[in-house]
Amino acid sequence: MSVQLSNEEIRRYSRHLILPEVGMAGQKRIKAASVLCVGTGGLGSPIALYLAAAGIGRIGVVDFDVVDYSNLQRQIIHGTADVGRPKVQSARESLHDINPEVEVVVHETRLTSQNALEILRPYDIVVDGTDNFPTRYLTNDACVLLKKANVYGSIFRFEGQASVFAPTLGGPCYRCLVPEPPPPGMVPSCAEGGVLGVLPGIIGCIQATEILKLALGRGSTLVGRLLLYNALDMKFRELKLRRDPHCPVCGENPTIKELIDYEQFCGLGAEPAQPDLHPDEVTVQEMKRALDQPSLGIQILDVREHDEGEIARVPGVPLLPLGELPQRFTELDPNQQIYIHCKMGARSLKAVEFLRQQGFKYVKSVRGGINAWSDEIDQGVPRY
Repeated sequence: MSVQLSNEEIRRYSRHLILPEVGMAGQKRIKAASVLCVGTGGLGSPIALYLAAAGIGRIGVVDFDVVDYSNLQRQIIHGTADVGRPKVQSARESLHDINPEVEVVVHETRLTSQNALEILRPYDIVVDGTDNFPTRYLTNDACVLLKKANVYGSIFRFEGQASVFAPTLGGPCYRCLVPEPPPPGMVPSCAEGGVLGVLPGIIGCIQATEILKLALGRGSTLVGRLLLYNALDMKFRELKLRRDPHCPVCGENPTIKELIDYEQFCGLGAEPAQPDLHPDEVTVQEMKRALDQPSLGIQILDVREHDEGEIARVPGVPLLPLGELPQRFTELDPNQQIYIHCKMGARSLKAVEFLRQQGFKYVKSVRGGINAWSDEIDQGVPRY
């Protein structure tokens, strides 16, 4: 192997070198490896940091987002001073600070069907640190087409899961596990449902471990296995995964032979730069007008959880959590005009749909929820 370790690198990786399963030959394999991290958020942070510390020779980072205060609770690759900066720039500095021997390649862009194959092709291993279904399916399909291992992880609230999708190694791909995406809005995002800050650290470290094992060619990887973790119960479970012979991308007769429109596949569609107001929505300005003019006879309702009401509240607006609505909707007047808000607008639209099914005719969702209220009406209301 042409890769060599300098005296400084030998000192740096000494605890690896004395492991019989790694040694000089193994550390050279790690240094020769290249890994693309799709996302530098909750999962991407610990993954990239530990890969850099371990000595992966070339690490690519793909992200188009900027650092937000709400990221800092779990995205440990970024600091307070990085708020507002591109995540890939912050990540590059952190990785170089940990290990200047590592080459960090920045891809400050959204991964799309047009650029995915070009971005993924130069790397040996791809690690999925994404938080949305279109990019997850895109990453999977690109890896299958390029015959690359896809080290998968996912987190939500207190639970996480990890696997290695690699049909070239005899295992299934992500589509074998989840053939179809859930309907839009069915699975809440971390912004809606929350996530324990340390959870991505645990799942991300598992993903980083799998990457190092793949680079070394050692151990039993998660190919063909799905590892499930529950932080509240501190329990791990394992499910066996089998390759689906009818899988449209890795099956015996694949029908997907090139990348597709993943937004459309997931039922999302392209969002316009300034989306029009949904027919069932009103603005926070209209909500304020209703609060300022009680004579209009419009009731305002908050369908967030009680704990969220402790974080931020619009004065004078009663709380009726979405989960309690099926039992308590009889408390509402079906003939009254009602504006419903939540945190960002997804749950309030679900509440509108439910109440319409119960015969309510005059219900509207407040677009953007209490976050929009904080941005546009009253900045004294905390944004979370």
